[in-house]
Amino acid sequence: MPPDHRSSSFVTTHVHTDGPIPGPHSLLTLTSAAYSAGGVPIGTFTANLRELPGATVHPAALEIWRGRAEEWLQTRRAARPPGRVAIAYTAWVDGLGGNPVFITDPEEPEHLFAYWYLQRFAGRWPFSAVVAASAHQDRPWSPPPCPLAGCRTADDTGHRAAGTPAA
Repeated sequence: MPPDHRSSSFVTTHVHTDGPIPGPHSLLTLTSAAYSAGGVPIGTFTANLRELPGATVHPAALEIWRGRAEEWLQTRRAARPPGRVAIAYTAWVDGLGGNPVFITDPEEPEHLFAYWYLQRFAGRWPFSAVVAASAHQDRPWSPPPCPLAGCRTADDTGHRAAGTPAA
């Protein structure tokens, strides 16, 4: 029997990273917005994270960040230890109640980084399901606003600008 999503909250997420995969590369920012099943905003979560010990900036990400120095600095302001952020984020998701659902674009790294960091530092994945955003295009859920000017275009539909990776 499929899960009953009437009592669910739906969480969209946007990240900035310094490489394509977690572990060798770090999650720099984590921003999420939660919506009720009816599309009413419930809350947001945002944090800058410190780099992982021993992780490096991927050469392709380094090239992108070189052209966005002020935005790189923005991702480093008030950066917190990854473990503290993962635990705080898990508590935030738990506080949403119901059966939280992670809405993702399978072509973007949000789900990969969120899953890895939450498993690694909080010891669990707090979502009851992961659903592709394309399956819910009729819903009013949208990604959280990106805190960096360069990650979206003026006519953006909620996805990263073409050629702009999650750097």
